[in-house]
Amino acid sequence: MSLVGTEVVKQGRRLRTWVVFGLMVAIPVIITFALWANPPSQPGGEGGGGGDFFFLSRSSGLLLPAAVLLVASRFLLIGVAALFGGDTIAAEASWGNLRSLLVRPVQRGRLVLVKLGAATVLTALSTLILVLTALIAGVIVWGWHGIAGVSLGFGFFRVPSQSAGLLLWHLVIATAYVTWSLAAAVAFGFMVSTMSDAPIGAAAAAFGLYVVSAILDAVSAIGSIRNGFPTHYSDAWQDLFIHNHASFEMVLGSLVQLGYVVAFCAIGVWWFRRKDVMS
Repeated sequence: MSLVGTEVVKQGRRLRTWVVFGLMVAIPVIITFALWANPPSQPGGEGGGGGDFFFLSRSSGLLLPAAVLLVASRFLLIGVAALFGGDTIAAEASWGNLRSLLVRPVQRGRLVLVKLGAATVLTALSTLILVLTALIAGVIVWGWHGIAGVSLGFGFFRVPSQSAGLLLWHLVIATAYVTWSLAAAVAFGFMVSTMSDAPIGAAAAAFGLYVVSAILDAVSAIGSIRNGFPTHYSDAWQDLFIHNHASFEMVLGSLVQLGYVVAFCAIGVWWFRRKDVMS
């Protein structure tokens, strides 16, 4: 764990890390200001599927992080996970530092796991910064309190009443679930990073995996095969807020991610342990 912490501190000094963290702060603030200046008059009015949450945010600032988390998890956070995952080994190789790292008395397997652990921590920190910023901004503008029940869909559906404590607990679970939903992107970026000297290419491959998954998941003709795609259960956490309970799809989504993580990480470690390091 000390090696992972040291690597996180090292990666935290890089400009790209500060840029990412800066975006995680700026985007919720911009969204909050936009909603305060031009609040939605009805649910479902926002593109990208976050309209109901943006509408509900007017009832409690504790729901703004859910809205931000939903829209960010479909593009921004995937890019962040792909960036950190694809940077693990390929960045050191592109700088010519990889051979010098292996000269030290450290096993290859341990080195790649430390790099992977640091990428995972940075991805989780990015998600946490995004949610905390949205929470602070939402509470400042709309307050810290529960919701008494809000009608959606022209009154045909009503979100159940939830206390502030319950909303906060749902937010904790949702944040953890979304973070875990990014694990396959980090793992795939890591795997490609062990095979390449181009960190941008590794990050692009990881991002492309999720883009392809999202596109194919939208094709209903594929059938039940879609259940195995890494993005299929990404939004399952919404039931925590909309229906006031967790769905079984969250369990399925967690298991799907676990399968991809184990497979990609195993291939990455296997590949790197046999790789002829030239840089």
